[in-house]
Amino acid sequence: MSKQIAIDGPAGAGKSTIARRVAKNLGFIYVDTGAMYRAMALFMKKEGIGADETEKIVEKCKAADITIKHENGEQMVFLNGENVNGLIRTQEVGNMASAISVIGYVREKLVELQQKLAETTDVVMDGRDIGTVVLPNAECKVYLTASSKVRADRRFKELTEKGMECDIDVIEKEIIERDYRDMHRDISPLKQADDAVLVDSSDMTIDEVVDKIITLYKG
Repeated sequence: MSKQIAIDGPAGAGKSTIARRVAKNLGFIYVDTGAMYRAMALFMKKEGIGADETEKIVEKCKAADITIKHENGEQMVFLNGENVNGLIRTQEVGNMASAISVIGYVREKLVELQQKLAETTDVVMDGRDIGTVVLPNAECKVYLTASSKVRADRRFKELTEKGMECDIDVIEKEIIERDYRDMHRDISPLKQADDAVLVDSSDMTIDEVVDKIITLYKG
């Protein structure tokens, strides 16, 4: 039977970076579920559909083929055959992904794919509802968080290093709004699974968080 590590938490907590490192250390496959939602969001934006056009999103969602492949140990996200790794990391796409993730049909379509991946290989999966919905039987569950100020600061540095102009106060405001939206949605809200361990990375280095999770898994 495949082994599963589930990492949940709010936007900007460092889930992807940490999950990727944990997977590499253990020889597992890293599955970035957020990237799948971002790919769906990118598809809607390409189709000119707004976040509030639920009926159109549900209809168009059927035409989105989102797959994950691994090449040289790196995850590649494909949208209808196109590698979209370089297109899905903008703030705009992230906000759209958060908005469409509340739609039941979108979640059903992507959760099914995520569960299929986890059935056949050892995975580290991160997202908003991995421990509660996608992999409820994962042997190791972590709820990774950090203060909104720390998360905004990390995002600000990430964007400015890419040469993008941004306002740290606006970033923090958007993070707080996104937290509220993710935690209060009707379907699969962001919350800590009953059997998940809380890890606050506000004052921890990446290496410290990775070591903590690996220790929890090997427990």
